Amino acid sequence: MVKNELKFELASTENINAYARRMNEEFSGENIGYYHLPRFGEEVAANLATLPIKKAANIVLVGVGGSSLGVKALYEMLGENHAGSNLKSNLIFLDNLDPYMIETRLAGLEFDETIFVISSKSGTTIETISIFKYLLARFDSNLKNDGWERFIVVTDPESKLENFARSVGASVFNIPKNVGGRFSVLSAIGLVPLGLAGADIAGLLAGAAACKKQFIDDGDEGILQKAYHYATHPNARINVLFSYSTRFASFNDWYVQLWAESLGKKRGYKRVGLTPVGLVGSKDQHSFLQLIMEGVKDKTVTFITLRDHGSDLTVPKMSLGGLETTDFTNTLKMGNVLNAQARATAQALLSENISVDLIEIDKMDAWHAGWLIYYFELLTSATGLMLGINTYDQPGVELGKRLLRNILEN
Repeated sequence: MVKNELKFELASTENINAYARRMNEEFSGENIGYYHLPRFGEEVAANLATLPIKKAANIVLVGVGGSSLGVKALYEMLGENHAGSNLKSNLIFLDNLDPYMIETRLAGLEFDETIFVISSKSGTTIETISIFKYLLARFDSNLKNDGWERFIVVTDPESKLENFARSVGASVFNIPKNVGGRFSVLSAIGLVPLGLAGADIAGLLAGAAACKKQFIDDGDEGILQKAYHYATHPNARINVLFSYSTRFASFNDWYVQLWAESLGKKRGYKRVGLTPVGLVGSKDQHSFLQLIMEGVKDKTVTFITLRDHGSDLTVPKMSLGGLETTDFTNTLKMGNVLNAQARATAQALLSENISVDLIEIDKMDAWHAGWLIYYFELLTSATGLMLGINTYDQPGVELGKRLLRNILEN
């Protein structure tokens, strides 16, 4: 299960109830579709069984931003090729127009051992379509004899990309139009590539559904209390996510996009938002922690720990000449030492009157990964309500897209 401890003064129930009503109204409406993905995702999982090719050694995912970050987060959290993982395929991410990265990740790739997933909500994402064109040129000779069966397109209904895919015989999965890209990982965006790789899709959806039940159906106000404290904090405009496992590195990246693109907005003439920072413990204790401890007190910190790291690796009972002061970790599980470092760091921050909350997860499996994804999506929605902004648009990125076309055409 999951435990979330809030180490700060809670708001009055009256303040929280006002926002709870607004969030329930948003949930009950038809404009924000991610709320309902734990239920709709079952249809995607069923449709995977109808694909002409269901298994391959490699799954190449072409997509950027919301079409990639959440998928990579779940892929790493679920263990990639870890011995205890259910994943059977190597998931390769082509998520940037970096030619060196593209060539390196495709080196030695065999077409007949690969399924290609082309993921773009709009269907016209310039990075995605440019890489897609390169793949078609690279494997042109393989497209004959039903080669298009190895291509799957994930996009909005009736997008230009869907029309093209159907014209050549590629499979198509749709994303509900009312689901934004950065909130879409529990839709076909994530379920298709992860399902093909062998992930426990049912477990992901069950975890997300449990989170929805806890905070929406049963009225647990933990998320609203946390969002209210962080949105109304008089000094802190930065939220640090300090995740104590390397398997959370890409989850941190997904969280950064989720908060930056959702919460950095103009409210009339005022600019608002909470800046996200993702850190991995304990290694980032040796870099960023000094700034949090003794720098400007403009940060709040969320810790994530795993009770069970899935490994019994221990520190050997060994004493090295001159290094006896380090012997206090001898015979301890490394995962337990890592968790103790998280607790010690949290206590140190609390001693400096820095707002902290702690999320402890029993273990990293599909259920807990799905719960965690949905939790942070709900937290983002709640924080956006309290900031008085539209959480789901991104007008600030549109100008750059228009200028790119002008630059390259002139």
